[in-house]
Amino acid sequence: MSEVLVPNGSAPGDAGAPLGADDLMIVNAARLLGELAAAGQPVCFVGIGLPSTAANLARRMYSPAPVLVYESGCIGSKPTRLPLSIGDGELADTADAVVSVPEIFAYWLQAGRIDIGFLGGAQLDRFANINSTVIGTYAAPRTRLPGAGGAPEIAASCGEVVVIVRQSPRSFVKEVDFVTSVGYGHGPGDRERLGLRGRGPVRVITDLGVLEPDPESLELTLTTVHPGVSADQAREATGWELAVADDLQVSEEPTAEELDALRELQRSGQPA
Repeated sequence: MSEVLVPNGSAPGDAGAPLGADDLMIVNAARLLGELAAAGQPVCFVGIGLPSTAANLARRMYSPAPVLVYESGCIGSKPTRLPLSIGDGELADTADAVVSVPEIFAYWLQAGRIDIGFLGGAQLDRFANINSTVIGTYAAPRTRLPGAGGAPEIAASCGEVVVIVRQSPRSFVKEVDFVTSVGYGHGPGDRERLGLRGRGPVRVITDLGVLEPDPESLELTLTTVHPGVSADQAREATGWELAVADDLQVSEEPTAEELDALRELQRSGQPA
């Protein structure tokens, strides 16, 4: 790479900042969302944080733009800046419609009207189960996390799920401390046994690359690395023996247009 890769992204608003690992993750997640929208899957249930940044970048960059839905009941939000939370008034002010929280879950999510769920998490295991509840045991935690919110229902009921999370041995663990949101449980057949209507996680996008479930075992497999990243680096950042695809791909570097749009979006989320 011609630019220096820094661990956690560049400072928001710094147009001349080096390309960051978070930048690669966000841009690739936005690209995927743009591809899914173009394929006729435009309705996306968005989590706050990295998922929201990527989803809003996709909405600015691609046509048809994905329709962004937030669990506070905002449908078709078009925020002019990054929302601070699902309760940010910007989401309601720019939405096509605002409904109650029970309605967004009962009539939209659980009824199968959401194509894509976009989630993050603190821990992820080899079957894409997500923990956003607690580190340690539930009865005696080492760390209390923000909690489930709507993530369990998103993981259960959306047509497909995309996960965006930084990859490290601390976050990519052999077994999550608590299953907040079910990916593939313990393997094939678990989603069906639990009665989950959605297909489950189809991509996990990290700051190192992209993982996809193996068609047979459903175990996450590294299929793409970002420029400057090796398969060994991804293995070292994973708490289980990571499977790597035979035809491992390398993602395209972000374009100037993508980075300019991302920097503008990042600046929009900073205090005045």
